[in-house]
Amino acid sequence: MRSSVYGSPDPPALAARRRVAYIRAMSYPDAFREIADNLSFLDDWEDRYKYIIELGQKLPPLADDEKNSATKVNGCVSQVWLVTERNGEELRYRGESDAMIVRGLAAILIALYSDRPAREIAETDAIALFDELGLREHLSTQRSNGLVAMVNRIRSEARALAA
Repeated sequence: MRSSVYGSPDPPALAARRRVAYIRAMSYPDAFREIADNLSFLDDWEDRYKYIIELGQKLPPLADDEKNSATKVNGCVSQVWLVTERNGEELRYRGESDAMIVRGLAAILIALYSDRPAREIAETDAIALFDELGLREHLSTQRSNGLVAMVNRIRSEARALAA
């Protein structure tokens, strides 16, 4: 546990704000930095969980024909679909899941990876960022594995497009 200059442990919110300050200094999309900021003010995991679900609820649904084997993310227990759209050098993502928390995690990934060049996407380690934000520590193993599967899918596709 980290200690303050006075020798007492840092409150979780203060530690989270320090992590977000680090993230804000990096070059990430505004939408993702806003999510990181909001998460830094939520001390309680239940509040963070609710916020992640709310993010997922804001995602527009995919059309039925977009939910197919090409867009399905393998390795997730839940049903997850990610659609990639290319606009010149930049990629944009849309997604959906049948599980509320996974849909919220997808929303965070979409905010992180959308509207960026494929090369930047391939180099961005969302798992490390989720760890910095303290988002994986309360996820079940299955949800964490699903998150890793979504990130691996996005980054490997970006690597292929950047080549």
